[in-house]
Amino acid sequence: MRADCHMHMILDGVDWRQAIARHRAGPDEKWIRRILERYRDLGFTYLRDGGDRWNAGKRARELSDEYGIVYRTPLAPLCKAGHYGSFIGKKYENFREFAKLVGQARAEGADFIKIMISGLMDFDRCGQLTEAGLPPEEIRELIHIAHEEGFSVMAHANGARTVEAAAAAGVDSVEHGAYLDEDALAAMKESHVVWCPTLSTVGNLRGKGRFDEDVVRGILETAWANVERFASMGGILAPGSDAGAWAVPHGSLTEYELLAQILGTGAEDILRRGIRTIRERF
Repeated sequence: MRADCHMHMILDGVDWRQAIARHRAGPDEKWIRRILERYRDLGFTYLRDGGDRWNAGKRARELSDEYGIVYRTPLAPLCKAGHYGSFIGKKYENFREFAKLVGQARAEGADFIKIMISGLMDFDRCGQLTEAGLPPEEIRELIHIAHEEGFSVMAHANGARTVEAAAAAGVDSVEHGAYLDEDALAAMKESHVVWCPTLSTVGNLRGKGRFDEDVVRGILETAWANVERFASMGGILAPGSDAGAWAVPHGSLTEYELLAQILGTGAEDILRRGIRTIRERF
C-alpha cells in the first residue's frame, strides 16, 4: 500500500494563494473529501501533512478514517519571523514564543512539530537557495524544545550545513534536503534521520516552461546523486511528493517513479523501510 510522507492538503498544485483562500473561512470539506477519495482510490493508506494554519489538515485527519487512511499533521508549521514559511505557518520571534507555540500545538492535538529552518531552492540558479538556514545553535534549541514536549520533529531544511546541524540535534525527518554533501549525508545516516527528498517538486517542473530547463535538470541530477549516495550508505529514505506544491497534484505517483529511477530494483524495499520508520515516529 502506498504512502505520501509529505503533502499539503490546503494546496492544490496550481496557485497557492487561491488554494489557501479556499479554506480561509474554514476548511472546505468538499475539497478535502475529494482529495482523500483520490488518495484512497490510488491505494494510499498513510498521509503525513506538512501543515497549515487554517486547519485544512486537521479536518482531513478527522475525516481520514472514512477513507481507510492514517493521516498525521503538525497542524501549523512553525517558522521564525522574517524567514521562509510565514505564508502557511505560525511565526515566532524567540525561543520563548516558539515554546509557547509548541505548547499550543500539544493542546490542539498536533501529531508532531514541523519547523522551517531554511529557504527554498532558487530555480533560477542551480546550487543556490533563496536564503541561508538558521544558525546551528538555534536549530539545536528548537529541536530540543519540541522533543522535551514529547514531539517528533519534521524539518523543512535545505543546504548541507543546515541539514547537518538538524541531524546532529536529533531531528526525526528532513524534508527536501537540497544541496547536501558527504558530511550532511553521513550525519543523517548516523542519527537515523528519515530523508524525504521530495523529488517531484523538481522533476515535475521539466517541460513546463516556467524555469530554465538546464537549471531544473541540474537541480534534479544533484538531488538524484545525493539520494543514490545516501541509499548506498544505508540511509533511510521515504516517499514524500510535497503534493500541493506547484506542478505536484494530489495523488501524484511521480515521487515513486523518480525515486525508482535512481534506486533501481531495491527501491521497493528501501521505501518500505522508510515508510515504516515514518509511521513509527509520526
